[in-house]
Amino acid sequence: MKNVKITYIGGGSQQWALRLMADLALSEKLSGRLVLYDIDHAAALKNKEISAQIFGKPGAVGKFAVDVEETLEAALKDADFVVISIEPGPTEKRFIDLKIPEKYGICQTVGDTTGPGGIARAIRSIPTMADFAHAIMAVCPDAWVINYTNPMAWCTGALYAAEPGIKALGCCHEVFHTQEMLAKWIAETYKVDMPTRHDIKLDISGVNHFTFATDAVWKGKSVLQDFADSMKAGEPEVLSKNALDREANEDWFTSEFKVAEDFLARFGVLGAAGDRHLAEFVPWYLSSKQEINSWGVCVTPYEWRVKRSQNPDEARQKYLEEDLSPSGEEGVVLLEALAGATDELVRTNFNMPNMGQNPDAPVGAIVESYGLISENKVEPITCGILPSAVQALEDRNLEIQQLVLDGVMNKDKDMIFAGFAIDPLNAISPRASRALFEEIWQALEMDY
Repeated sequence: MKNVKITYIGGGSQQWALRLMADLALSEKLSGRLVLYDIDHAAALKNKEISAQIFGKPGAVGKFAVDVEETLEAALKDADFVVISIEPGPTEKRFIDLKIPEKYGICQTVGDTTGPGGIARAIRSIPTMADFAHAIMAVCPDAWVINYTNPMAWCTGALYAAEPGIKALGCCHEVFHTQEMLAKWIAETYKVDMPTRHDIKLDISGVNHFTFATDAVWKGKSVLQDFADSMKAGEPEVLSKNALDREANEDWFTSEFKVAEDFLARFGVLGAAGDRHLAEFVPWYLSSKQEINSWGVCVTPYEWRVKRSQNPDEARQKYLEEDLSPSGEEGVVLLEALAGATDELVRTNFNMPNMGQNPDAPVGAIVESYGLISENKVEPITCGILPSAVQALEDRNLEIQQLVLDGVMNKDKDMIFAGFAIDPLNAISPRASRALFEEIWQALEMDY
């Protein structure tokens, strides 16, 4: 086993920190020390208590000493890896992201990546991520950083804007669900045993949560055209009923992938993120709650998010009661590869500055693509070319991301508003757009 030190910023997390612990407990390749740091020190201490039971469960082979530090600098000292998964402010801050835009008739399914809600979240996240970057480069400059925090592109961009020499990746599991959907379709269509998602090789291009598969290969065969030929448009009435049933059961994250399929039908590329995320980058699916429901997609309400945050021990209890099992995330797989604990090249999707892997995006913009990961090395793979219509949508999003990132980093309110004003979901009058921005700005209590 490779002996490593992993620092977890946001170590009081109800779910992400526990998922990482479970995967580390199952790792036959890593051991060492896991240090939890959180501004909610009591939450980090709770996770430390649970860690002893996770690493003590039957099947646990990874050996990690879990500690909690009160200061970021102490937590980072001698770290080989840094994992970041935070909520930028208490969950109640999502009132700004979700409820204020709602007053202006703007419907958001998630509100953490793009649109007025995503921008509000970015404004309060970017300075924090920049501070993390400065601390990492001051204390453990050789550490690899894995960011799970949304808005992914802005948070990862802030790390690099603050410290261009940082070694950071933004990791997201949305593409995994597309692979799982295609695996199920392959089993049904070709009458074979269910493939694993790893058996489906995608070529993706875009930005986080607005990614598209330009190809899908299974056993050396491109299956994307077969999939397109097999698609059937869902009946809006049926999909609406499904969405409302899910709302009643608080099943916010399930859909029939009809938004992803609609992109394939209209533009020739399959949406490779969940429908609830894809829909937020364009105005036409979110003209109303009724419209988005007619695609089988729910709107995750602010009230549910607050309710869940008020029961933090519920998720922790699950890890105490259930058998040890893989989380489905790839963070530990990446750590194993970067640590040189495996001889295999790991192929996965990640977010990082464009170095040419996306020939249609500006150099330096945070893009999502596949890449190869090995010991202390990350090699992005060149993306497939998107149809010009889809690339035009990506281009506007990339411009919005840059305006907001530069605006926050430079404390330039006018630049931030320029990005806000051209966001597609901001399809309201200029006066209303300015009023919405000012209300969000006031609620964020910005001092510039």
